[in-house]
Amino acid sequence: MPDDLPALRSETGIVCAGPVGGTRLRGGELSDDGLRSVEDRGGEMNEWLTSEALEQGRRILAAGPICDECLGRGFARLGHGLTNATRGRAVREALDRPEADAPCWVCDGLFDRTEAWATQAVEAAAGIEFDTYLFGVQLTPRLEEMEAFRLERFPTDSSESLKHAFNRTVGRAFEARIGGGTVDFADPHLSFVIDLANSRLSMHVASLYIYARYRKLVRGIPQTRWPCRKCRGKGCSACGMTGKQYAESVEEWIGAPLLEAAQGAAHRFHGAGREDIDARMLGTGRPFVLEVVSPRCRTIDLSAARERINDQAEGRVEVSELSFVDRSVVARLKSIDATKRYAAEVSFDADVAAGQLDAALASLLGEIEQRTPVRVSHRRADKVRTRRVLEIRGEWGDARHAVIEIEGEGGLYIKELISGDGGRTVPSLAERLDVGARVTSLDVLDVSSKAFDDLM
Repeated sequence: MPDDLPALRSETGIVCAGPVGGTRLRGGELSDDGLRSVEDRGGEMNEWLTSEALEQGRRILAAGPICDECLGRGFARLGHGLTNATRGRAVREALDRPEADAPCWVCDGLFDRTEAWATQAVEAAAGIEFDTYLFGVQLTPRLEEMEAFRLERFPTDSSESLKHAFNRTVGRAFEARIGGGTVDFADPHLSFVIDLANSRLSMHVASLYIYARYRKLVRGIPQTRWPCRKCRGKGCSACGMTGKQYAESVEEWIGAPLLEAAQGAAHRFHGAGREDIDARMLGTGRPFVLEVVSPRCRTIDLSAARERINDQAEGRVEVSELSFVDRSVVARLKSIDATKRYAAEVSFDADVAAGQLDAALASLLGEIEQRTPVRVSHRRADKVRTRRVLEIRGEWGDARHAVIEIEGEGGLYIKELISGDGGRTVPSLAERLDVGARVTSLDVLDVSSKAFDDLM
């Protein structure tokens, strides 16, 4: 071995060396450098096997025993429709070099184990419905080092990385064994990670996402499951060992039937905001996405699921037509700045005339400064928010009662708009009337934004 060429000894004891620079391949060129060309072989060789490519192959083979897969990876962008192993064999045969009689100095036999890894993946995926998949691999430090050495000593624009080639090869074997599936780099149903250092394969099943609107027709039901305040969900005498603060929730009425249909591990509820527990959600309902975690079944009869949800909830909760969506809809749903319309029954501490009420309501149009309400300050940051009242009108019942309809920006606290919350909301109806006022019942009539139409 020339003294000026660096060497790297692998774990198998093979010394690997090669030219520090190397030649970047440009497929399709021929030169007379003493190597047998296409013309010399009577057209038997593939056109991509140029003299330049063969010279690169000679240098790679001189570095030590190498498998056809790793040899062919150096020419992965040359020769249409060929596997790397086919390319490697073509280079080896063109140079009259025998097959390696020792483990490959680059991958140490990694590609000999692709079928075994594919078999593990098939076993892990048994009984799970999927259309798309993706493989990833965590190389050992030794493999990372040898691959880096190969790329440094034999640079080329035509090479394929060890990770990419291995993932693709295992994926092809997986498809053949399971009888289907398509690679999806963006959002695969099944994601496999092969940890070579620990000889372990892990699998992640992508969640299933279902979009609709819900109506909550009774009061006293939270939107999502609330853990018991005393035991924090563990179960105690205060919650009857249920671990829940409230016996039911919108999330559970909707999630349980969908979870059963999809044979999932759990469900998560993503709503476009939430109403108070003591408020109803009427009108066309509130948009939401129900996420089913680790579903074994992705083909669900959504019409039947909707019917089951509505039947089981017995008039407490209703859902609109259900639709499958991708996971990006969750973030988009949360980011939509929807307007809300409410109907609030209000009680006054002193007599209020109809004209006095109308004037006070008119003065509330526009910006409202609201410091985090006392009732939620234990779980939300204490800060002042500016929200707008877009429309407001009242129906005077008698001197002590009225029904007020309000349309406002998302995040406007309606109860505090009426009461003032001890001066934390300015202006408020109580302040403008100079009379104590409070909401005795609240309904959400509409949650609207044109952006919701684009989620489907």
